[in-house]
Amino acid sequence: MTLDRWIASVFLVVCLVYGYTAFFTMDAGLPPFMKRNPIWPSTFPKVLAGLGIVCALLVIVNTKPRSIKEDEIDYRRLGDYRIGQAAILVVLMIAYAFALRPIGFVASTVLFLMVSGIALGERKLHILIPVALMTALFIWFLVNNVLGIFLRPWPWPWFVT
Repeated sequence: MTLDRWIASVFLVVCLVYGYTAFFTMDAGLPPFMKRNPIWPSTFPKVLAGLGIVCALLVIVNTKPRSIKEDEIDYRRLGDYRIGQAAILVVLMIAYAFALRPIGFVASTVLFLMVSGIALGERKLHILIPVALMTALFIWFLVNNVLGIFLRPWPWPWFVT
């Protein structure tokens, strides 16, 4: 079985479990007045589960073995790719999520962007540091002032914006 079919099989199982919960468990606790609505809270999950099942079945049925082109990822040669950098980025993302609350949004975002840039091979710190700082402040400004979602920018609890 090819890698495409294995991934589609796992995706099919996930969609079946998601569909089961959408069809049989989500609507059990609905209040009586919502049961007469044409659209329930489970309508979108039902559609997603159905589309996911159809897509997974199409991949399982229609996947034929073919030769791998030069610009495609060959799963038989995963050791030739930079898996270490990808793993480092995943660890950095997890650390970033844990650092948001204790050290604030701006500091954790700047640290994440700088360390991930270094992990990916950027060595010009005179460019990396200002770009990370401007990016973090710009994103904080957009989320806080434009969207109206409060993000604690600094680790100090007495600092309120």
